Amino acid sequence: MALSDVALCARALVRIGASPIESFNDGTAESEIAGALFASVRDALLSAYGWSFALGQQELTRLETPPLADFTYAYQLPTDFLRAISAGNGNRGRGLQYRIARGALHTNADAVILTYIFRPEEEEFPPFFDTALISRLSAEFTIPVTENTSRAEAHFRLAENEFARARQIDAQQDTPGRIERFSLIDARE
Repeated sequence: MALSDVALCARALVRIGASPIESFNDGTAESEIAGALFASVRDALLSAYGWSFALGQQELTRLETPPLADFTYAYQLPTDFLRAISAGNGNRGRGLQYRIARGALHTNADAVILTYIFRPEEEEFPPFFDTALISRLSAEFTIPVTENTSRAEAHFRLAENEFARARQIDAQQDTPGRIERFSLIDARE
């Protein structure tokens, strides 16, 4: 079931006992609060973990102006970029030494493939992430809507549990990582 940004906020508001909204501009305090908080809460939750549904790779475009120090080249980050996972070149998405600074990726490589967390459309979120996001939104909305701090604390605990559950489900959708080069294994061979 694909949920829009407004539907996610409406469900979060219902969880705290508030009236659901129909848009971010419907003139209620709830819609104003939801509109003000939604994007930052969504982006924070997306960037807090390497979600498989929000993982992308892109070859970056080199910028004309190089970095001032430490690295030779600067590359433009994708417009939907939230967080870097790794950088590589050739046919590998990892292995490069790099730094993200002032909206660009700095490295010594003459070509870069960035593996990163991007911002998917809300309708593309899997159900386990919807549940975690609704829980987090509920926690964030509780104080401005209800002015009840003990209730907010309970919602934040629930949100942390849902986040952990969502991470566990997402982690099961990928081949487990393996150690590729390790000195103790090399010494045994």
